Amino acid sequence: MIRDLKLLVLLLVGSLTTMVGGVVAPILPEMVQQLRLDPGLAGILVNMHCLTIALFSPLLGILADRVGRLRVLIPSLLVYALVGIAGAFMESFWPLLMTRALLGAASGGIAAASLGLLASMYEGEARSQALGQATSALTIAGILFPLLGGWVGATHWQFTFYLYGLGLPLAFITASIFRKNRSLQTQAKTVEPPQKLRQVLGHPYVLWLLLTLSLASIAMSCVVIYAPLYLKIKIGAGTMLNGVVLASRAIGAAGVSAFGASQLAKNIGVERSTAIGFGLMAVTLGTIPLLSQIDLIILTAVLFGVGFGIVVPNLYSALANVAPAKLRSSVLAAGTGAGFLGQFFCPILLGIVLTHSGLESVFYTAASISLMAGLLLILVATTTLLVKPSPPEV
Repeated sequence: MIRDLKLLVLLLVGSLTTMVGGVVAPILPEMVQQLRLDPGLAGILVNMHCLTIALFSPLLGILADRVGRLRVLIPSLLVYALVGIAGAFMESFWPLLMTRALLGAASGGIAAASLGLLASMYEGEARSQALGQATSALTIAGILFPLLGGWVGATHWQFTFYLYGLGLPLAFITASIFRKNRSLQTQAKTVEPPQKLRQVLGHPYVLWLLLTLSLASIAMSCVVIYAPLYLKIKIGAGTMLNGVVLASRAIGAAGVSAFGASQLAKNIGVERSTAIGFGLMAVTLGTIPLLSQIDLIILTAVLFGVGFGIVVPNLYSALANVAPAKLRSSVLAAGTGAGFLGQFFCPILLGIVLTHSGLESVFYTAASISLMAGLLLILVATTTLLVKPSPPEV
């Protein structure tokens, strides 16, 4: 019962990283109008946190392994709440951008420490399933937070920023529930030397896992960013229909990642199951420009979500499996950083394709990226192309 309660709290805490951009996106037009922001720069406000999460989550993951995960998580939650609310009172672009950057840094600490705590609570298949549940929680949060942000911001856009205040009660709840776990609080007394972390992160297999997390994030962001634009042009889809399509993607991911991903990996191996997930993502991405019937579009979105729901928890599970127990926060935080780095660079990379080749080519490019990742994972599974690190000491 206590472990289930801790898991629930960590899932809630981890979902705050999805809130950072999710609640602001619906109110961006009102912010641009009332603050007289440059529309060309305004989009950076929504995406800025991806860069700072990518930069700070590995650093704060290392800190969490050294001083204790709770000692990083609680302050990160407090900073998240205070800096997030402060955004409501910023009246120009640069101060607002600074709060967004700091919010991303705090989110990096939340992601690193919460994943480290989650991975330390379970072993083996149970850990894979817990990480799958974390992916499901993030996916569901990706549906709910934009809706919540739009609803709260309908009265006034500034009210949306008060939602970041959820970090305050969650900080107190987390401190209360985990306070009796002495092993988490005294963790800093026994840490691995820095060269051990460099050895783990520098291993070719680990580097490949980090790269595939970035590629998965690029493919996912392609759907989130460009599918609504394409569907509006192709079939005249409005806000509601686009929301249904994106929700279908998220439902597919949430449904399979909680339980199906770990079971598939158990049956056929992490690399093969992840390759299947990438294959589903590639096929569905390549199909999007060919569809005009809404039922087929929704089915494609669900299948894309299923593929993504297989890929991400298996990659995080593979990272956790090769990381020594005392370095799990650091290694999983590197995975978080790689994923958000992919999200940050997605509109930059695919924006070039859009400019030179058109919107259809964006989906074909993302499909090619997913297919390449899947094929290379099959090579990893069937050859000695990359040798896994030795199992870590527990």
